[in-house]
Amino acid sequence: MPEKLLVLQRFDSPLGQMVMVARNNHIYRIDFETLSYQPFDSKALERKGLRIVEQETEVLAEAQRQLEEYFGGKRFEFDLPLAPEGTTFQQQAWQALREIPYGETRSYQQQAERLGDARFARAVGHANGRNPISIIVPCHRVLGKNGKLTGFASGVDKKAKLLELETRYRPFTLE
Repeated sequence: MPEKLLVLQRFDSPLGQMVMVARNNHIYRIDFETLSYQPFDSKALERKGLRIVEQETEVLAEAQRQLEEYFGGKRFEFDLPLAPEGTTFQQQAWQALREIPYGETRSYQQQAERLGDARFARAVGHANGRNPISIIVPCHRVLGKNGKLTGFASGVDKKAKLLELETRYRPFTLE
C-alpha cells in the first residue's frame, strides 16, 4: 500500500520560491510557490487520505541540488525518481516532454506528432498545463506553432526566463 504521507520542502530559486513534494521517496510535485492557484489544497488531500508534512528528505535535498545546478548552468539533464499522478495520456505527454533536449523547443503540434497524431495538439497543451513537476519535466520548452510563448502555469515571464537560461548555458556541440 502506498504511503499516505507527502513530504514538502521549499527553496529559493533565482525565479522565486519553489515548493517540492515527495511521496514514497519519489518526486511527486515541483512548482513555483507563486502560482495563482493553491497547489496543495489540504481538504482535497484529506479526501484522498493524504497528509503533508514539511521537512527535508534525501530525495528532496537531491532535487534541490540538481535544480540549483540547473539554474547555475551546470546541469542539462535531471536524474531523479519521479512519480507524477496523471492519466495515461498525460503520462505519455509528460514523457515526451522529457525527451526534448535542454536548450531546444518544440511546438504543441510537434509534441502531438511525437505521440502519434498532430490533431492532439490541444490535448497535449492541456496535459502540459497539468504537468506537476515543473522544470524537470520541461513543459517550458513547448511553444505555440507560430513560435510564441504560450501557456505556462507559473507565468509566461518565468517560461521566457527558463528558455533564456537554457539558451545562455546550452552546451556547445559539434554537428
